[in-house]
Amino acid sequence: MTTHPSPAVIARYADREASLDEVTVWSVEVHLEGCADCRAQVAGSTTDNSRDLLARVAAGVDHDIAAGPAPAGRPSWSAARNRWLVWHSAPWLIMTVAVLGCAVLLDALQSSIPSVVSLLAPVAPLPGVAIAWSRRHDPAWELVAGTPAAGLAMLLRRTAGVLAVVVPALALASTRTGVSLALTLLPCVAFTVATIALGAFVGVRRAAAGLGTAWAIAVVVPAVVTAQLPAALQPGSSGVWALLALALAGLAATRADNFRRLTSHN
Repeated sequence: MTTHPSPAVIARYADREASLDEVTVWSVEVHLEGCADCRAQVAGSTTDNSRDLLARVAAGVDHDIAAGPAPAGRPSWSAARNRWLVWHSAPWLIMTVAVLGCAVLLDALQSSIPSVVSLLAPVAPLPGVAIAWSRRHDPAWELVAGTPAAGLAMLLRRTAGVLAVVVPALALASTRTGVSLALTLLPCVAFTVATIALGAFVGVRRAAAGLGTAWAIAVVVPAVVTAQLPAALQPGSSGVWALLALALAGLAATRADNFRRLTSHN
């Protein structure tokens, strides 16, 4: 209503025995939401019995609130942490850092094979990413999966938690061995994004396992046998890795809904 309802309409609205058509009732209620003066008129037009009923209801609500549990506070630190990292990934992250440390030692002691740090860089984050959004490795899966933040948003946060550990370790390993940072970090990011994009179709755990196995068979084993760094890790290939990461990120974004439909292996 653009104008205030008349006193007669307000009195009929407040009287339970009076009848008003639905359109008028709806328009009065919409008007009352923004008009304190008319709400006061409605309160003054109510009968003694109605006011007594409202008073009893208010007293009952106040009593139930006082007798009930204390209001929930802010989410605990552990609950907020669970959005970014699953504790079950800690052993895998520790193992990844340890393997990179061993790769640095091998690069320092063995010069007849290509840089082990470069060969491991693309697949270094995959073990952690594989369990970042997995029913099997997340004890709070049922609770988390039912929240609005579940799906791709949760996976990206947990993947960021994994990269926060792996990327500094890779950067340190690169500086220790003289390997280009671009040729370690960009393949690392590209394979991480590829895992997420492929995970939209087959599940993140399967995608990580498949990509890691394919990299080992197609690149790592031939590089060790021939003692030559593959073309994919040669200087000048960093631009290709960057474009690949961007393209796969776009694909993952278009398939965001798939992460809500996949079940046990996502």
